[in-house]
Amino acid sequence: MKKEYQLVGIASVMHLLVDGLCICCMYLLSEGFSLMPEGDGLRLATVFLIYNSFAFVSQPLTGAWIDRMRQPHWMLLAGVMLMTLGVAMASLSMTTGVSPALFIAVAMLLGMGNSCFHVWGGKQTVIKAGNDIRAVGVFVSTGAFGLAIGGVFCEWILLYAFLLLICVLAGVYLRFDDNSLRVSSASTPAISSFMTWVAMGTLMAVVMFRSFVAQDFSSGIEKEMGLILALGFTAMLGKMAGGWLAKAFGIVPSMVGVLTVVLVCMLLKESGTGVLLIGVFAMNCTMAVTLWLANEVLKGREGLAFGLLAAALIPGWLLAANLYELW
Repeated sequence: MKKEYQLVGIASVMHLLVDGLCICCMYLLSEGFSLMPEGDGLRLATVFLIYNSFAFVSQPLTGAWIDRMRQPHWMLLAGVMLMTLGVAMASLSMTTGVSPALFIAVAMLLGMGNSCFHVWGGKQTVIKAGNDIRAVGVFVSTGAFGLAIGGVFCEWILLYAFLLLICVLAGVYLRFDDNSLRVSSASTPAISSFMTWVAMGTLMAVVMFRSFVAQDFSSGIEKEMGLILALGFTAMLGKMAGGWLAKAFGIVPSMVGVLTVVLVCMLLKESGTGVLLIGVFAMNCTMAVTLWLANEVLKGREGLAFGLLAAALIPGWLLAANLYELW
């Protein structure tokens, strides 16, 4: 196996661990957090929105930043440092209790660390694998299962294990990346074409719509531990498979096929868990394609491309959520 793909594999495992760490830490703190006497989750939702804003909405900024960095691996180190600080601060809750200020500070640190890691990993995958749609799909896929593992098995020991593995794998990546200490002198290409922004706007709209459909697709279904893990694992497999399907059969034929499956599953979603899992798998097959297209549209600006699509997830999620229940 080429070293480049081994590095993509390491980054993909780190993606699982990073998303698992963040959700695990947030859930652990939320268990002891209540600002309202009646236990109202009003402000708890606010803290999670703060986390999502720093983790996702900030990615166009961190993505544009990494595109201009002469040594992009500093972004990885910054992400690991921020997440380490977040976990260290969260650990204070075991002695001081969970205060609003502590929870918000941890949410901000984890969100910023998450943002730094994702744009670094997205850009490095494209650089190492030459925007191979299969590699793009593998890297972007693992976070879904990491979220499921971190959410279901959230324990302090798991949190510390995730952090330790992230630090070890970051060191391994830097050790085996021949270019890790090389400073790049390449300039970041300017974006001057109106049609470039039209294309990116279209891709962002597709991602937002997909996020809306995915949230709505599984709404109203009671998610127990087994189903959460199954959904996370199925989403991961779908994101992986999408790149391979597009490579084997072409983007248009493969996407027409998976979207047809999604439509059928949406019409039959009351039929049972099997239909739900098939629909989740098919829907996630489109993930690698939209990211690959974004990288093609913004050649040389892969960090910004990744960040813009990540930020587009949040509006779709908010539109699908019942805001009255959320707030």
